[in-house]
Amino acid sequence: MRLVWLHAVGRRVPGALAVILACAAGLRVALLWQWKDYGALQLPLLFETGCAAAIAVAAASPFGEPERATGGRLPWLRLGSALALTAVASGALLAAGGTLRGVRDLAGLVGVGLLCAVLLGGAPAWAGPLGYAMAGVYALYTQWHAPALTTPWIWPGRPASDVGGAVCAALVFAAGTALFTWRGARDVST
Repeated sequence: MRLVWLHAVGRRVPGALAVILACAAGLRVALLWQWKDYGALQLPLLFETGCAAAIAVAAASPFGEPERATGGRLPWLRLGSALALTAVASGALLAAGGTLRGVRDLAGLVGVGLLCAVLLGGAPAWAGPLGYAMAGVYALYTQWHAPALTTPWIWPGRPASDVGGAVCAALVFAAGTALFTWRGARDVST
């Protein structure tokens, strides 16, 4: 347990948890108002993006990977922290009034963030979910203003019951989680 705690603190997991809870509280407050335009579709996506960005930034230690001394346990620690933060974020957003569509979007955004952590490093990994969210916001916008985007790879613009969007989000989450577990976040300190 001490190794898990040290890994979590070294990865800024407590800070990521605080951001996740703040995003869930923000979603809850936003859902209290009566929204009458298409902007209401975009609000949950912004809070999901905040959670995914926090998870992506928590993927790397600011000190590099000193945990390499843990040997074969490091991939398991990476996998556990990524899955635990994603589960906490999903639960917090659902408890705040989110939907299963939001969980799908969150999972895909976390996958994008973890892929960016592997490619760019932990600190700039937030740019991946934010950039993808802009494409998602545009896809939601096109639902109200033609022509609508129809590709399942832009899953935030797809209906909640869309299987193709769910498959694409799951594939990105699986790829991001697997690559992050195997390689870890890019160490930019060396």
